[in-house]
Amino acid sequence: MNTITRTLAATALAVAVQGGSAADAANPTRPAPVATAHTPSTITTADGVQLYYKDWGPKDGPVVTFSHGWPLDSDSWDPQMMFLASKGFRVVAHDRRGHGRSSQPWDGNDMDHYADDLATVINTLGLKDVTLVGFSTGGGEVARYIGRYGTDRVKKAVLISAVPPFMLKTADNPGGVPIEVFDGMRTGQLENRSQLFKDVPSGPFYGYNRPGAKPNQALIDAWWAQGMAGGLKNTYDSVAAFSATDFREDLKRFNVPTLIIHGDDDQVVPIDVGGRQSAKLIKGARLIEYPGAPHGLTETHKDKVNQDLLAFLQEK
Repeated sequence: MNTITRTLAATALAVAVQGGSAADAANPTRPAPVATAHTPSTITTADGVQLYYKDWGPKDGPVVTFSHGWPLDSDSWDPQMMFLASKGFRVVAHDRRGHGRSSQPWDGNDMDHYADDLATVINTLGLKDVTLVGFSTGGGEVARYIGRYGTDRVKKAVLISAVPPFMLKTADNPGGVPIEVFDGMRTGQLENRSQLFKDVPSGPFYGYNRPGAKPNQALIDAWWAQGMAGGLKNTYDSVAAFSATDFREDLKRFNVPTLIIHGDDDQVVPIDVGGRQSAKLIKGARLIEYPGAPHGLTETHKDKVNQDLLAFLQEK
């Protein structure tokens, strides 16, 4: 790795750790953010970022919000949103700042801003009794939202293949993933982002690098297209946001029914780093492990995910 890349990586990591301080997460005393502008498909945040969103299903149905993974956008939730909307749920998802059809700010690509954006969507649309669903990086967004804003508007929470409680290997998190892995992701984006965004879905994301796996080229192409729609600076910074943010204090603030879904062959967020540790920190959380499932199980195991989500949503 050259000097410039090392400097960028170190800077991004420092920003993420600072922005994700446990002390800040544990004190949700801030006022709820409200949009400065709102159309049927966009919401503009207080700092001028335009968020694209979709709002499907009956407007009087039980509300479910979806927070997507890196470097994707809200289209990655289409199998779940289509299914639940057809069952009478109101489903809402936005493209994270810097991703998909949302604008690409130079600054603010960190977990605190992601959580604030989710809060802006929820408050602007007047959503209440919401079930928050987060996949991978989106799971961190959900955790930080609860850490910053509490659960006044939240009925339930779901973490799927999620990055909490803390991905990065540190002195007090020895079981985490070494920083060299994330440095490699940053380097790959600077050198040839398009190639990286082909390699990830072709390999570990969907488990297509496993013996006997049959890659789905259309799914790989869709992943690449979503990733390339995002901004380079935004998806670069987001690596630090999802890897170096410590969500352990956020998870301790969960006081609503919580479902955790994780594949035991997840090569991106290993289950021992993610789902199993989160289940220990969230009081009363239920963990469903999918044997042999990869990180991207919302596609590879979408029928099972849909049924597990529906059953959890329908529980009284």
